[in-house]
Amino acid sequence: MNTPAPESTAGLAARLLAALHERRPLPLPGIVDAHAHLGPYSLFHIPRPDAAAMVEVMDRTGVARAAIAADRAIQLEAYRGNEEVLQADADHPGRFLPLGVVNPWQEPDQVTAAIVADPRFRGVKVHPDLARHPLNGPGYEVVHAAAEAAGLPVLTHTWQDSPYSRPEFVDDLATRHPGLTIVMGHAGGTPSGFRAAAALARRHRGVHLEVCGSVITGPALLDLVNRAGADRVLFGSDFPFIDQRLSLGRVVTAGLSDAALRAVLVDNAVRIHGTASRKEQR
Repeated sequence: MNTPAPESTAGLAARLLAALHERRPLPLPGIVDAHAHLGPYSLFHIPRPDAAAMVEVMDRTGVARAAIAADRAIQLEAYRGNEEVLQADADHPGRFLPLGVVNPWQEPDQVTAAIVADPRFRGVKVHPDLARHPLNGPGYEVVHAAAEAAGLPVLTHTWQDSPYSRPEFVDDLATRHPGLTIVMGHAGGTPSGFRAAAALARRHRGVHLEVCGSVITGPALLDLVNRAGADRVLFGSDFPFIDQRLSLGRVVTAGLSDAALRAVLVDNAVRIHGTASRKEQR
């Protein structure tokens, strides 16, 4: 996909809001959904979780690309799930940013090495709660060290009061790996988690906050941007777990400035993931 030409952000919020009410794709080139999935999930039914159906929705919303991790990978089989996201990327060139999943109980050294060696992967995804292993525990150390060395971002599930993914673990991780880009999925998950996550983004230059979830609201998102800075917050939806249209609407109606909207919807994710694959960058 070609990189969209820059455009003026004057009146961007009004244009996005008008498109939302008129049920048109958002008129902002390059929108990135920084937290999405792919495929069926074992714990509940997801209608049409395949790549083709996801692209159909993205065309309707105006989302250019989505960073995807396979549900198979975060639950059962990291290797096979990672192959699925690469296939989705091949089938729909330019629409997905494949994230390789590492499970600390499933050969993390080998899986991490395979992800780092394959330029099609644009980042790493870990889910400490499903793996039942702390984010800052020994099973994930190889992931964080390798991702830091390779310049790959790590998207992690985070949730306040979780025994596996609470924000204080991110604090420890960012302190030990200051060069690592950490994207806090769900931004801590709860109102108190949002505040803790914002404080971490101010404390560590590599910490960024992704805002999908069933708990966050428009006012909470605005407060998160005000606390952490617009350059540290990324739009994500958890799509197809959560409807991408709902998640986009929450961002557009949150009362963000034009500059903050562009940062949250486009610029921050482009800075983290790049506009070309690692293979093309070489």
